[in-house]
Amino acid sequence: MHILICGGAGYIGSHMVKMAVEQGHTVTVFDNLSTGHRAAVQKGKWAHGDLLRPGDLEAVFGENDFHAVIHFAARSLVGESMQDPGLYYVNNVKGTLNLLEAARRFSVSRIVFSSTAAVYGMPVRVPMDEAHPTQPINPYGRTKQMVEVMLADYAAAYGIRSAALRYFNAAGAAPDGQIGEAHTPETHLIPNILNAALYPGQPLSVFGDDYDTPDGTCVRDYIHVDDLCRAHLTAIDYINHHPGTHVFNLGNGNGFSIREVIRASETVTGCRIPFEIKGRRPGDPAVLVADSRRAQAELGWTPRYTNMEAIIRTAWQWSQAPCYGNSVLPNPLK
Repeated sequence: MHILICGGAGYIGSHMVKMAVEQGHTVTVFDNLSTGHRAAVQKGKWAHGDLLRPGDLEAVFGENDFHAVIHFAARSLVGESMQDPGLYYVNNVKGTLNLLEAARRFSVSRIVFSSTAAVYGMPVRVPMDEAHPTQPINPYGRTKQMVEVMLADYAAAYGIRSAALRYFNAAGAAPDGQIGEAHTPETHLIPNILNAALYPGQPLSVFGDDYDTPDGTCVRDYIHVDDLCRAHLTAIDYINHHPGTHVFNLGNGNGFSIREVIRASETVTGCRIPFEIKGRRPGDPAVLVADSRRAQAELGWTPRYTNMEAIIRTAWQWSQAPCYGNSVLPNPLK
């Protein structure tokens, strides 16, 4: 099938492009490169464009016959969303509205949406299932929640089928080392740990060691990027047979504390990871862990990477020799 992947030059999107093409699908990548990397798109057809320019969407839909859309394109930094919420409502909500309208005009009725666990807000129970209250505490989470509501409305009014996949913490890189994580700024824990291993003069910051967890540091659910991508392809098949809109959590189901991730990284890298304990960040819950049993039961999906060292090993391979991004620096360990 021919899939339009919006945001296909980003971290998860580029892995999705790679997997979809390798599984025999035709892929068109639509990205404005505001945060993505052209070098990350090594397969498929390229279409430079912006969701905020309806003409770009008209062109890409008019030139192709798509079976489905996978939608990753969004701003995704929690702190930035609080400092500049307008940027998030315009990019994430208005941009998605433009995409939905283009899909409707061109009779493309299958959409898989990259949502987030941030729609839940502070946990009232752990692990968190899809019935958990959705009370996002930042504009980023609220924009994703708004898109989920839009998808439900478009399903009811226009018959557009959709699946919203609520990720927990995406991690890792392609096992062959060809692509990986390259954010600016880098806010994710594992690449920052690995940068601290590569460049010991830049110690990792650990925010809080007095949480109600076994070792005092926050516990999070890390899901390998390739496991996320497999779920997207499975979700397309699911909505082919199930009308309406559907929501699925995607997580490992196992929580790992920051200290546990640091120790696993030390085992993989053979390096001591320097870190500094700092004060808690406002809004950081002690524990966030997914209940992904719905995805397992209905999509037939289960994560293949359940071991933290296995996830880190793929990220470490990429971190030592990245092909793009600001982390392309001489490796002092070589």
